[in-house]
Amino acid sequence: MSEHRRKPPQPQGGGRAASRRAAQQPSGRRAAPSRETTVSHAEPYEEESAYSGRAEARRAAQRGGRRRGDDGHGRAEPYKKRLIDYPRHNKYGWRRWVPSWKQTTGLTIAFVGGVLAAGTVAYAMVEVPDVNKASKAQKNVYYWDDGTQMASADGAVNRQIINITEIPKAMQNAVVSAENKTFYDDPGVDFKGMGRAVFNMAMGGDTQGGSTITQQYVKNARLGDQSQTFSRKFKELFIAMRVGTDMDKDEIMAGYLNTSYYGRGAWGIQAAARTYYGKDAKDLDASECAFLASLLKGATLYDPAGATELNPAATAEDNTRRAKIRWESILNGMVKDKRLDASKRATYTEFPMPDSPKKSDELGGQVGYLVDLAKANFINNNDQVTADDLSAGGYEIHTTFNKKRVEALEKSVKKIYDAKIDPKERPETDTHVQFGGASVEPATGKIVAIYGGEDATKHFTNNADQTGAQVGSTFKPFVLAAAMENGVRDPKLSPDQTPEQRTKIAPDKAIYNGDNKLKIKNYDGSIWTNEEDKEWLQTNDGGKDYGDMNLREAMQESANSPYVQLGMDVGIPQVRQAAINAGLRPDSLSKSNVPSFSLGISDPSAIRMAGSYATFATSGKQRDPYSVDRVLKGGKTIYQHKATATSAFPAAVADNVTDVLKSVVEKGTGITAKLPDRDAAGKTGTTDGNKSAWFVGYTPQLSTAIDMYRMDDDATNTKRQFEKMFGTGGEDKIHGNSFPAQIWKDYMTEALKGKPVEKFPKPEPIGDPYYGGGADSPEPTPSETTSESPSADPSESPSETPSEDPSESPSGDSEECTNIFGCADQGNTNQGNTNQGNGNQGNTNQGNSNGGGGGGGGNQESPSASPSDDESADTGFFAGQRG
Repeated sequence: MSEHRRKPPQPQGGGRAASRRAAQQPSGRRAAPSRETTVSHAEPYEEESAYSGRAEARRAAQRGGRRRGDDGHGRAEPYKKRLIDYPRHNKYGWRRWVPSWKQTTGLTIAFVGGVLAAGTVAYAMVEVPDVNKASKAQKNVYYWDDGTQMASADGAVNRQIINITEIPKAMQNAVVSAENKTFYDDPGVDFKGMGRAVFNMAMGGDTQGGSTITQQYVKNARLGDQSQTFSRKFKELFIAMRVGTDMDKDEIMAGYLNTSYYGRGAWGIQAAARTYYGKDAKDLDASECAFLASLLKGATLYDPAGATELNPAATAEDNTRRAKIRWESILNGMVKDKRLDASKRATYTEFPMPDSPKKSDELGGQVGYLVDLAKANFINNNDQVTADDLSAGGYEIHTTFNKKRVEALEKSVKKIYDAKIDPKERPETDTHVQFGGASVEPATGKIVAIYGGEDATKHFTNNADQTGAQVGSTFKPFVLAAAMENGVRDPKLSPDQTPEQRTKIAPDKAIYNGDNKLKIKNYDGSIWTNEEDKEWLQTNDGGKDYGDMNLREAMQESANSPYVQLGMDVGIPQVRQAAINAGLRPDSLSKSNVPSFSLGISDPSAIRMAGSYATFATSGKQRDPYSVDRVLKGGKTIYQHKATATSAFPAAVADNVTDVLKSVVEKGTGITAKLPDRDAAGKTGTTDGNKSAWFVGYTPQLSTAIDMYRMDDDATNTKRQFEKMFGTGGEDKIHGNSFPAQIWKDYMTEALKGKPVEKFPKPEPIGDPYYGGGADSPEPTPSETTSESPSADPSESPSETPSEDPSESPSGDSEECTNIFGCADQGNTNQGNTNQGNGNQGNTNQGNSNGGGGGGGGNQESPSASPSDDESADTGFFAGQRG
């Protein structure tokens, strides 16, 4: 029967899928008959037209038989056209989301049309820059710490607009050859450059300025908005397009040269000509024009006077070298572009060195130094405002400078200068005498006063900043701090030792040899020699022998031998790091690991020395000195100093250093600086050849550094060097305890008048007894015969018979020696040392003698370690990150 079962009728349309669907229907139900038994090719079958193929039919079956466009009763709904057929109605899957070529074309036309319309509106709305408005920009105003106005500078200062007829053709040709050779032919906009700048900003990369003179003119003229943003670039694009259309090239050139910044506060070619050459722009020759054109690339790096306070790389020497290269390149480019005759170019063989920088009368006295310091502090500690932006004006700079203290410091220096320094009476010794000073609040890091020189309008260098003057024995506190924190090394172990392997010392318990011409040893007891195999004999000021003494006594008397050997026992790298931790900048420290490093062959600024001593005053909390509290523009605060403090030393270390430095002021070389009514701690310093003298000291509320030196530091002097001060001021020799200490005391007395008397914290006990360069036992080395009066004190127990150690005291008497490496060579010709008294002996007292002030001097460095080979470039107080 099954073989003969009647098959259900096959539908005439729909294919196999329809057949299967019909077969799956319940019994008794059959597929509806088709309306037509035949299908015309001109009129396709209705059901079949509802599907696009077998796959669609299957999908429809899976949805329950409902077809697209079906009303549920088998009837197809008519398609309603949409204004925008998207997603596309007759496409399925991912194809529904792919626009048709008509849609793509329409969108493109609409986008381009929109951009053109927006560009047209923007072009119509922007205004051509007015250089006269730019010339009336606001000045910057600087304020004292109490909010009263100190000075107004930059901005509208030194601006003057002149006509194109007053600008030499050579100046115009110079900038065209240097910056935009196609200036007279291009439309004023470099679309490729603008596109590159927009792309970089969109990708978060570096911003870029316009590359044409027209675009630079637009940027210069828009002084109210110097931000590097996409919207600004977009606006400038349309402004530049309009400028290129509405203004002729001469107008654009005049506008560019009248609004450009040339450094030294000079905006515009006329101000630049007067600032650098003291003449009107129309009187400039082609050589001078080429130099001024070189400044447009960045005056900070091309001004021969240098600007290290703004950029550490902007030294006078490096800037002069760069300026000469750029100057020659521009002149040669003018010849190549046929804008200067080769014969005329050949006459310009000497670089047109500009005049020395000058300041307006408003910036006279100390104000000019204060403004420069504040400017550098702000520029180097924010990432938004550049030197050029600041020079455009409109900023309010609130400083930390206290007017009364600035006046008090200036008065104290002037009092000594007028009373003691007389260039007319003593021209050989009293000319070029300079003083510098800085005063810092330990609790905050605020620079409350500086002394930069006689007058900022006459004296070029800010003496409170880094001058190159070595600090001498004022560096010894860092050696002591390093010894107490790190400890001295075990002579039996390798140089790199853990803190557990070192011996922490105490100032009163560490005994070192303080004699003159002490032979300096490495930490392991071997004799230190330089690369020429010459030994080091350390001298004391005046050739004085102190015998064995503890480190407090050595600091009081400023004996050099103990601290030089101590530095070797601790390690010069550790001493250097202690100075950095206290607040000195690494680039101001000598790179040499020579014995005399511990005696101050480095040249930090007075500001940094005051700040580093302030670290001891605050029990080891270090704060970078700073001079700007906040900056406002348009009433809005755009910069606020953030106070931070780091732990430089444990409190026990810092407080013990302070306690030792109190002894220096109370009964040592610094007694001249003693204050009658309050605690004070400090240190004197005098350097090799008596070329500089320092006193750095502090109370709990104020830390101040005073330095003195002789140097002709006029900008035109290309061979600046420090001169000796023997006989200066009528003194045989200038020590730190003379003029610098007197100035310090006079100033501090006035600055602290009416302030509460505060005491330094009592130091905690620290360290263990220690004897000599590396000795680890306080017990004396026993002699073969017993002395009549044995004593554990190595300095007071002479023996009747010689000890086994072959060294002898300078007097020839045999003393018990507690140094496990033998007593130090005292320089006696009876030592049996073939180097004593021979040619080598005469050469060991060489190099830099940066000893201690008062008892200092005699910092003997080997010939191979001359400080001149080690000094860093003059980088200025605020270079990189500045306080």
